This record gives sequence, C-alpha cells and structure tokens, in this order.
Amino acid sequence: PSIDSTNTELMRRAREGRQEPILLVAEQQTAGRGRLGRPWRSEVGDSLMFSLGLPLAPRDWSGLSLAVGVSVAESLQPQVPAAGGATLQAPKIGLKWPNDLWLTGDRKLAGILVETASFIAGSAHSASVGGYFDQQQALRYVVIGIGINVRAPQGDGLSTVPGSLQMVDGRWDAPQALAAVVPALVATVQAFARQGFAPLQQRFAARDALAGRAVSLSDGTQGIAQGVAADGALQVQTAAGLVGVTSSEISVRPQAPVQG
Repeated sequence: PSIDSTNTELMRRAREGRQEPILLVAEQQTAGRGRLGRPWRSEVGDSLMFSLGLPLAPRDWSGLSLAVGVSVAESLQPQVPAAGGATLQAPKIGLKWPNDLWLTGDRKLAGILVETASFIAGSAHSASVGGYFDQQQALRYVVIGIGINVRAPQGDGLSTVPGSLQMVDGRWDAPQALAAVVPALVATVQAFARQGFAPLQQRFAARDALAGRAVSLSDGTQGIAQGVAADGALQVQTAAGLVGVTSSEISVRPQAPVQG
C-alpha cells in the first residue's frame, strides 16, 4: 500500500543478496525519486508506480532506459497518432531522451529510473544510471523503476508540465496500465539482453520527442537534436559538428520556442 520508494526497496534487497526476479508495485510512495535524485510526487490513485528487478547480463548496457521507454509507450499506445490528424484525437505518447515519456505539448507522462547493483567478493555496489552503463560490467542486478501519471498532478514547482494517461483515454486506471505494460516490458528487457538497443532504434525514432528541435545541454552546449544512434546515444548537431551525447549526467531540455 505504501513505501518510501520501490526502487530504494529493491536496491536494499539487492545489497542484502536477494537477487530474485521480482515486481514491486506501490499505491503510494513517500520518498519516490527520479533521475538525478529528483522527487516523484504522487497521491493514492494518481500514479502507477512500480519497479522490476532481475539479474541481467547484456552484451552492451547502452540504451536500456530507451528500450524500456519504447516498450512502455507502445504498450500504452500501440499506434502512433497520425501527424495533423483529427483535432480531437488522443495526444501522442512520445519519448524524451533518455528517461521520460511525454505527451504532445511537452507534458510529462512518465519517468524511468534504472539502477544496478553489482556483487564483488560478496559485497554489493550500487549505481544510478541513465541510458548508459560501464561496458566492462558482467552480470548485475538491475532495478527498472517506472512512474506513470494516471491523473495529472498539480504542476506547481515542476520544471515540466505534467500529463496523464487519462488525457490519452479517460478509461485508464493504474491496474489496467500495469497489466498492459508489464508483460511486454519483461519480454523487451530479455530481448535487450540478447540484442541490445539497435533493433529498437527505428521504433524509438517514431516517437522521438526531441528530433529536429533546438536543445540545450546541461554543460551549456546548444544544437539541434538529430535522433539517436544504434547504441542509444543522442545525436546533436552543434556549431562544432555532430556530437553523440551519452553521459547520464547530461540533462537535455528543449529550448522554448521563439515568440512573435
């Protein structure tokens, strides 16, 4: 019914040596968190919040959070609404590199937080990551946390205007969303372990919320987002040329459109 954070709990268990596959779902989180330690706020019934934990040893960890985003978006909206379609059509569920799902109009629908724990000489070492991991790591216990707004929360103090599943379809509730998302998510993560992100590159591109838009990186670099590479790196055309953005510490935000 209530927990500080589903990710925090599964990471606690992992550090204790409990490495079994598990799905942990909470009706309320008292200390939910997103990427870079940002809080995830939610009242009972407003959000679907869960974490999937399992041992994983992919050939290449790069792009895992992007693969998760593709799976969740497609489960919630199997068909991408046509551009320039009917005025009353549902908003498109897009993917904002590397960890968020956005609705049309840059409204944040969901966030993804991927963390891992490695076990060396009987001790556990945890790491918070974005879409990218140390390529030298072998088997690790991965915790994939997902928070989806079912009803839009108050946007006061939030850097991104919130969206909700009920904006897509008023019939959605948290149990329905959980049943829709989890089976495909497990299959996608298992496929990712075998094949990496590359087979999902075009499916990500179909929902890329940043493609062709002016973006500003957290280090001050500005440019135009040009999609993602086969390893999930964000491609940004800058004054110095095409740059591949891979660091989990880089925050990418679209620049506000010019008025007038």
